[in-house]
Order: sequence, then C-alpha cells, then structure tokens
Amino acid sequence: MKRSDFMRTEFIGLEVSVLSAPYSGISGRVVDETRNTLTVSSAGAERMVPKRGNEFRFIHEGAPIDIRGTDIQHRPEDRIKKVR
Repeated sequence: MKRSDFMRTEFIGLEVSVLSAPYSGISGRVVDETRNTLTVSSAGAERMVPKRGNEFRFIHEGAPIDIRGTDIQHRPEDRIKKVR
C-alpha cells in the first residue's frame, strides 16, 4: 500500500510506536484519534500523544509505515479529503 493511501485509512485498531522524544517508547494499539492527538493503549494504560512534533511507526498488514504527525494532523473524517 502506498504511503499516501495509508494516510487515508482508519488508524483506530492499528499497532503504533512513537519514534520521537519525549514520547519515544510508547507503543500499543490506537484506541482513539482526534485532530491533534492519538490515544494509544500501552501497558494497560491509555496515553494521549500529540500528533504535532512526533513521528509514528504504524504496522499495517505486517509492514511498518513511518508517518510524521503533522502530515496527518486533521480530523479523522477530514483526512480522506486533505491528505495528498
């Protein structure tokens, strides 16, 4: 799957790791998404991570895809139209 196509998909339910400090090391399943944040279920707790300033590694169909948070900083329902 192309990176631009992936950015238009649903992120809730996907495995994700945060690559940027100070949030690096947070990994788990995406349980919620807003315009500015991803909520990740990690080690039995839910952690809210801002999209801006962070880089994320999603696992989609067994393949890792790295995405900058600023590239997906839209409401989930608007991302289909705005991401290029």
